[in-house]
Amino acid sequence: MLSSVLDDSSALTLVHPSSGDREWWRSSVIYQIYPRSFRDLNGDGVGDLQGITAELATLAELDIDAVWLSPFYRSPQKDAGYDVADYCSVDPIFGTLEDFDALITEASRHHIRVIVDLVPNHCSDAHPLFQAALAAGPGSPERDMFIFRDGTGENGDTPPNNWQSHFGGPAWTRITEPDGTPGQWYLHLFDSSQPDFNWDSPAVHAEFERILRFWLDRGVGGFRVDVAHALIKKTGLPDWGGRADGSSSEGYPGSEAPMFGQPGIHDIYRSWRNILDSYDGDRVLCAEATIDPIERLTDWVRADEMHQTFNFAYLHHPWHAPALRHVIESSLRAFDQVGAPTTWVLSNHDVVRHVSRFGITTHQDRPGDGIGAADPQPDHGLGISRARAATLLMLGLPGGVYLYQGEELGLPDHTRLPDEFRQDPTFHRTAGERLGRDGCRVPLPWTSEAPALGFSAAGGSWLPQPEEWQHLARDVQRQDRDSTLNLYRTALDLRRKLDLGNGSLAWLTGYPDSVLAYVNGNIAALMNMGSDAVPLPQGELIACSRNGAVYDGFLLPDNSAWVRLD
Repeated sequence: MLSSVLDDSSALTLVHPSSGDREWWRSSVIYQIYPRSFRDLNGDGVGDLQGITAELATLAELDIDAVWLSPFYRSPQKDAGYDVADYCSVDPIFGTLEDFDALITEASRHHIRVIVDLVPNHCSDAHPLFQAALAAGPGSPERDMFIFRDGTGENGDTPPNNWQSHFGGPAWTRITEPDGTPGQWYLHLFDSSQPDFNWDSPAVHAEFERILRFWLDRGVGGFRVDVAHALIKKTGLPDWGGRADGSSSEGYPGSEAPMFGQPGIHDIYRSWRNILDSYDGDRVLCAEATIDPIERLTDWVRADEMHQTFNFAYLHHPWHAPALRHVIESSLRAFDQVGAPTTWVLSNHDVVRHVSRFGITTHQDRPGDGIGAADPQPDHGLGISRARAATLLMLGLPGGVYLYQGEELGLPDHTRLPDEFRQDPTFHRTAGERLGRDGCRVPLPWTSEAPALGFSAAGGSWLPQPEEWQHLARDVQRQDRDSTLNLYRTALDLRRKLDLGNGSLAWLTGYPDSVLAYVNGNIAALMNMGSDAVPLPQGELIACSRNGAVYDGFLLPDNSAWVRLD
């Protein structure tokens, strides 16, 4: 019997001890808001800051520590705000600086910090600094703030190197000089409307230190740093035959990608950490850094650099218990080496929502690039069962957690979104070969019987919502004690009360390889990723992933549970 196995100390394999450190960010629950899709209060079909402020009390019911806002700065919106034209303003589609200040005030009233998205690798081609660079000409201080190079070939009509954009196509665009002649090329790792800054320029450093202080002075709790590993490029900009995103591929380890993970980047974050530490309130930096293996990622969260970094290995884990166990253990051991918390995340604005990912039962070439109407459709019943199980398992882990808006409602991707509505530049730059990320960015359903499912006061919606989302609306789920929303509320409440985020992790042995089982304090968490029911350890069942997940003391497949051990 497993209950007797628990009496034998050899049945527990300690991976991560609990820590006496109690800074809020070590065990935080941070809720990502994609502003254009959260709530529209002014009726134009696009979410806004006032809509966020109006629903902070609702978010407080989830017992979160902070919200992270995707970009709301002034922007041409060619990449949903990640093409910034003014880092110290609010785009009119989202509101005003006064609206932002009101949001900060209301969030503070609910003891919620506000973390803003910072985009330091690139800006919009409409940014005044880039426009000044175009006008000033080659060799000017203005142009030195960006990465301009002469082309190769007889007439300079070939790009400076072979780098490719994340969004498809070359990572270089040639300009016309002020005198009308074909000119230099500028680097853009993303869309051509997003020129990369040159972080070898002291002027760029000074500009972003000014931006940091602007928002810190307005009371933000910190920054999520977009593409945090890309700021410094290798001297000479050598050719690269690997993946555009710098991930490892055969013959091209990610550690050698010349546009990512260069050593000089860490001096930037040390200087930023000093700025944040000069403010009260324990402000934080979180890196979005796509770095492998996990041991290299810890360089971003050494004691004098960032506080957290996203764990993409966990985000992309397959539905396979040994692989997931490896990710959890390697993450905890690696981050423990530098005294930093591990973070866990299942969805965000750049990937297919985990309800849909876990419902894919056949091989698909492009689930990371969206699922379209012509693709095999996910099994929603299987997906929601596995998603709820994965959520409960994740919320029992020690460290920080990131939630993506709508996952608490069990939302899938809009997998049948008509192509004529797609706005992601990835879709357009690849002529539809890559669908892009619109499917995970569809506006939220708030009220089942209202136009646009309560998202907009006027019934508009910048992306259409699937009809089947009506039964997933928040007002419906509030009334259903077995809903996904109430699972999140229950699990997050228990996570806080039991202090699981500051806890320990030991593997619980005696289960098949298809079962993930660990103990945090006196709470055993199990997820059954196999095809057969497995017995729970002896103790009090305090949470399970769905009604019917446990039958006669056995945990059924594609479910998870928490047990308070005797």
